[in-house]
Amino acid sequence: MENVILIVHLILALSLIGTVLLQRSEGGGLGMGGGGGGGATGGRPAPTAMSKFTWMLAIAFICTSIALTLIAANNTAGSSVVDRLGEVPTDDGGAALPDLGDSLLPPSADDDAPLVPSGD
Repeated sequence: MENVILIVHLILALSLIGTVLLQRSEGGGLGMGGGGGGGATGGRPAPTAMSKFTWMLAIAFICTSIALTLIAANNTAGSSVVDRLGEVPTDDGGAALPDLGDSLLPPSADDDAPLVPSGD
């Protein structure tokens, strides 16, 4: 199910990019042009079929984004990456934590083992 929603999400993203690029430019970047400062519509042009289609794609894109977020949150509920990395399989099939030793401090310079293996 997650893969299907992901594929639909990617198709919606590409379609949304395409419809935005196909729309006619209003000119005057960042809304600085157009309109006479008044009028019944407040300077906004009437919505076209292309702009309505863009809104529909945007709403569908947001819905699939929310759905993918909910699915991902449901899949990872109660688990952590640290929990999964710390598990070491045992002989009886269970999982045990790895042996961290007595100290959690990094090794000192007077320890026997070198920090970087030699190239010999």
